[in-house]
Amino acid sequence: MNLLPESSPALFAREVIRAALEYGTLPDPPLEEFYRQRAACFVSIKKDGALRGCIGTLEPAEPDLGHEIIRNAQSAAFGDPRFPAVQADEFESLKFSVDVLSVPEAVESKTDLDCRRFGVIVGCDYRRGVLLPDLEGVDTVEHQLSIACQKAGIDPEEKFAVQRFMVTRFSEDWHPGDEAAGGAC
Repeated sequence: MNLLPESSPALFAREVIRAALEYGTLPDPPLEEFYRQRAACFVSIKKDGALRGCIGTLEPAEPDLGHEIIRNAQSAAFGDPRFPAVQADEFESLKFSVDVLSVPEAVESKTDLDCRRFGVIVGCDYRRGVLLPDLEGVDTVEHQLSIACQKAGIDPEEKFAVQRFMVTRFSEDWHPGDEAAGGAC
């Protein structure tokens, strides 16, 4: 995840959804090494500062990151079960971001976590929940784990496994040459 793109992944996700709403041909990923790497990602969509859709993968499901962004942008816009599908008349008011994930690693203790720096994956039997790092309103590891457990249907008093991961976050405002601050662009 040391590669940085020459063009914003969030703007690419926006163009994917613009094309989908116009029933056009979806754009090909930019011809950059960054988009050819194999990596998991999340695409988040906000409207007026509130979440409007967020779908991602914990492991790569596509042959490269460019196609992973295409897949997850469409799923966030049209397939997030928490929200109705994005409509053309709201498109201009939407803000996109793309989080590219590091490979998750197991943690043994809560002291290995930091809700600003690491996302978490919790698991118990067949149930799994995930929460990205550095989210507004999530100020403690306990709160982060509680939300991830709730998403997975895991009672926080149950014994569950925890993994952590880092993200490189790209907003629509990101430009080449911008530094990643705390793992987030």
